[in-house]
Amino acid sequence: MLRYFLSLVFIFSMTLTAQAKTCYTAGEVESEQGLRIHSELMVIGLTCAKVRGGQSLYSKYQSFTRKNKYLIEEYENTMIRYFKESGASSPAKSLHGLRTGIANEISQKAIRMNIGAFCNHYKTRIDQALNMDHDTIRRWARKTWPSQPTTRPLCRS
Repeated sequence: MLRYFLSLVFIFSMTLTAQAKTCYTAGEVESEQGLRIHSELMVIGLTCAKVRGGQSLYSKYQSFTRKNKYLIEEYENTMIRYFKESGASSPAKSLHGLRTGIANEISQKAIRMNIGAFCNHYKTRIDQALNMDHDTIRRWARKTWPSQPTTRPLCRS
């Protein structure tokens, strides 16, 4: 009987582990979206710094990063914990891969739009983000966007 019970516990724990690998909690969704926002601001700052009128955008991105350092670290730690719980051999490397993938996706969008059009459309986003407090940023990161889904869906219980 004990062996049967332990087998059930093992199977149940394996099911939870498998679920953790394929979906996110609400906090993990917020964390990935928060890192997406941060990465988008970085791409805007770097890409548009060379476009007329965009010289200050990268320094504004850096100000946003300094102002929200602890929130960004919290998001990164949440994702590292997710990758660790999902069995990643190097959770920090998985986080780096996630952030690189997001930045590449946004950079490709800038190229498809034409850099000038991209910068005209997105350059105000850094000022908007810079003026937000942590609660407002969190609300923004909690939103899901059909055009920019997270890499994992929200877990349904």
